[in-house]
Amino acid sequence: MTANIITVIRVMCSIVLLFCTALSPAFYAWYIIAGVSDMLDGWVARRTNTTSDLGAKLDSAADCFFVVVCLIKLLPVLDIPLWIYLWTGVIAAIKFINILSGFILHKQFMAVHSLANKLTGALLFAIPLTLPLIELQYSATFVCLLATYAAIEEGHIIRTKKKQQII
Repeated sequence: MTANIITVIRVMCSIVLLFCTALSPAFYAWYIIAGVSDMLDGWVARRTNTTSDLGAKLDSAADCFFVVVCLIKLLPVLDIPLWIYLWTGVIAAIKFINILSGFILHKQFMAVHSLANKLTGALLFAIPLTLPLIELQYSATFVCLLATYAAIEEGHIIRTKKKQQII
């Protein structure tokens, strides 16, 4: 139950982010709180032995909401090269195929929480924090490389493992 409360905090932080100026101190503060909540909820659920299907689905929904809010706030203020959009589209297509495969093979929508997916999420989260230090094209290249690997690995896991082996 505590883990689900932490997940709901991420949703509330995301809502607050909608009203913050992108890349402002307030934006960064709420952004970091939301990111920390994402790292904590699963850890708390495992430590307290309160993992559940509901919690996993709530976590995925909160993640999606947080990402959409960040896109709404950051895309208008970042100068993103076309090739990053195209590469991101390829990764999204692979992940969409993975979702379809999971549904066809296992009769449910699946999220694979692999190490590569978690690392991709952490590095993607770090990009706005590193903008003053690292040009977007360099950090995005690294994240896109890892995200491509993670998406391919995710598809392999979905198509070769039994449903009980997928987290």
